[in-house]
Amino acid sequence: MFKPEDILQQYWDFNAFRPLQRDIVQSVLDGHDTLALLPTGGGKSLCFQVPALCIDQLCLVVSPLIALMNDQVDNLRKRGIEAGLISSAMAPEEIPIVLDNCMSGKYKFLYVSPERLTNEHFIEALRHSRVGMIAVDEAHCISQWGYDFRPAYLEISKIRALIGLQIPIIALTATATPSVCNDIESKLEFKNNKRFQKSFRRDELVYVVRETEDKLKQILRILDKVPGSSVIYVRNRKKTREISDWLIQQGIAATSYHAGIDFVTRALRQQHWIEGKIRVIVCTNAFGMGIDKPDVRSVIHIDLPDSPEAYFQEAGRGGRDGKKSWAVLLSEPADAEDAIQRFRRQFPGFDTVKAIYNWIGNYLQLPVGSGEGLSYPFDAGEFSMRYKIHPIECIQAIRFMEQEGLLSFSGDAATQSRVFIPVDKETLYEYEVKNQQAELLLRTMLRSYGGMFQDYVIIRERELAERCGMPEPEIKKRLQIMHQAGVISYFPANQQPKIFFTMGRQHPDRIPMSAKTYAERAEVALSRFKTMVDYMQQPDLCRAVFLLEYFGEKNQDPCGRCDVCLKNKDRNIELLEQKILDWIDGADMTIEKLEKSYLGNPEILVEALRNLLDQNLIEELSSGHFRKKS
Repeated sequence: MFKPEDILQQYWDFNAFRPLQRDIVQSVLDGHDTLALLPTGGGKSLCFQVPALCIDQLCLVVSPLIALMNDQVDNLRKRGIEAGLISSAMAPEEIPIVLDNCMSGKYKFLYVSPERLTNEHFIEALRHSRVGMIAVDEAHCISQWGYDFRPAYLEISKIRALIGLQIPIIALTATATPSVCNDIESKLEFKNNKRFQKSFRRDELVYVVRETEDKLKQILRILDKVPGSSVIYVRNRKKTREISDWLIQQGIAATSYHAGIDFVTRALRQQHWIEGKIRVIVCTNAFGMGIDKPDVRSVIHIDLPDSPEAYFQEAGRGGRDGKKSWAVLLSEPADAEDAIQRFRRQFPGFDTVKAIYNWIGNYLQLPVGSGEGLSYPFDAGEFSMRYKIHPIECIQAIRFMEQEGLLSFSGDAATQSRVFIPVDKETLYEYEVKNQQAELLLRTMLRSYGGMFQDYVIIRERELAERCGMPEPEIKKRLQIMHQAGVISYFPANQQPKIFFTMGRQHPDRIPMSAKTYAERAEVALSRFKTMVDYMQQPDLCRAVFLLEYFGEKNQDPCGRCDVCLKNKDRNIELLEQKILDWIDGADMTIEKLEKSYLGNPEILVEALRNLLDQNLIEELSSGHFRKKS
C-alpha cells in the first residue's frame, strides 16, 4: 500500500492535505464506511481519489451528473491516472470496452450514474474486477429529505453484497442538513462508520442582499467596487446572453454559459474565464460543478435560488483562496411574488405529470413495454411547444419521474468526439497501404492521442484539421469512411440531451407514480423555497448565521460584515451614543470606566466616542477623561 502523502505529491504536486482531508483518507484506508461533509471548494474528490490510488484497486464512483463525471475523468487522465465512465450519453458499443478495461485492471476509477447499478451485465463485470472501494458523490441524493433525491441511489447499499466484497464506502456531499446526514448513513447501510464535517462557516465570504429597482445598475456598481473575477447567476438561458452582451457594451469582458451552448464553445469560454481573459461569466446553474477557480471576488445572483443548498453551493464558488469575496443576492419588490409563481409551475398538477409521461412516449414513438435500458434524444424545448406546456413544467415533471425511478434525463449529456481502434496494428497498416488518403489522418491521430487500441479516446477534429492541413469537414468525412470500413469506431460530438428509460414505457392507466409522494416532494421543496424567501426578506439575523443554522450549526457568532450585521452595528452605535451621553452627564469618565459600563464590543465603543467627538457633543480632556459639552 502506498502512502497518502506520496500519492498526493506524485499526482497532484501538493505537499500537504487541507484540514480534515488526511483524517478522511485514513478513515477509508482503515476500512471505515465514511461520510465526508465538506463545503464547496473543500477538496472532496481527493478524499476518495487518494485512498483508491493507495490501495491500487478499482474505485467505483457513483455520480448523478454526466458533466461532472466527464470533467473528473478528463482531469484524472491528464494526471496519468487511468479512468473510465459509463453514462446514458454513451453509445451501446462503447460500454463493453469500458467493462473489459475494468476487468483487465487497466482502470483505477470507474464513474457510473446510479441507474447503471441495476444492470446485470454491469454487476457481473464488477464481480470479475478488483473493486477496492465505492465512492458516492453528491450523497445527499440518496436521502428523501435531500434537495435532489434520486431513488436509484438506494441501489448502492446492495452493491457490496452483489459483488461479494466487504469494501468501504465513502459518501461525499457539500450541502446536507443533520437529518440528511443521518439518512445517508442509514440508506447506505453504513457499518463501523465515521463522520467528518467541516464547518459551513466561510469568514472570507460577505453575504449581502441588495434591494433595487435596477439590477443592471447594481451589477455595474458591484463590479466597479469589487475588482476581479465574477460569476453572475441567472434563471434562464436568454438572460445569460442579454446580460453578458450588455456588460460588453459597458466595456466589461464578459461571456455567457448555459447547457444549450455546444461543448467546445462552453469549454473555451470556461477556460478563458479561469485564465482571466474574461472577467465575468453570466450563467445558469449548469455552470460551476467541478470548477475550482480560487480568485473569484464576487458571486451575484439576479434571481432567487430554489433552496439554501443551491445558494450555498453557488455563492461558495467565491473566495476559495481565503481572501475576502462578496456573495450578493439582488432583489426587487416583485421578486417574491414572481418566485412563488415560478414555484407553482415547478409542481404542475399530478394528472399533468402523468400526461407528460404519456406524451413523452408518444413523442419518442415508443410502444408500451419497450425502451427499457435505452437512451433517446430528447429536445425539451420542441416537446414543450408541441404539447403546449411551459418548459419549466416539463422539466420539473421529468425530475419527478426520475425520482420515481421511471427514467432519467441527461440535460448535461453533451459528449465530445471519440475514437477507438478495434483492429490490431497489422490490420490497420494493411488498410493504410490500400487507402493512402487515410494514411496522413491515421498517423496524425495516433501521434496526437494515445491509448486508442485499448479505449475510446476523446479527439478534436479541429486540431486534426490544423495538423493535417485539411478542412474540418473533410476530417469528419474521412473518419466516417474509416468507421464504416470497421478499422476505427468513431462517435462524433453530440449536444443532444437524452432520456434514459430505467423501465419500459408504462401503460397510461398503470404508471407507477404516487400522488402522495408527489405531494410530499412539493411540500419539502416549498419549505426550502420559503427558507430562501426568509433569507432574502428577514431584517435582523446575520446572513451567515441564518445559513449556518439551516445546516445545523447553532450558537454561531454574527459575521459582522454582512448587510444585516452592518445595519445592526449602525443601530447599536446610535443607541450607544445616547448611553454614553447619559453616563458622562455630570461626571467625567475615562475610556476604562466606559468599558466597564458597556460590556459589548470595544471597537463599537471607540466608534461611538469618535462620532460624538466629531459631532462636538463631547470633548476629551488632557487627563484622558471625556466630558459632555454644554
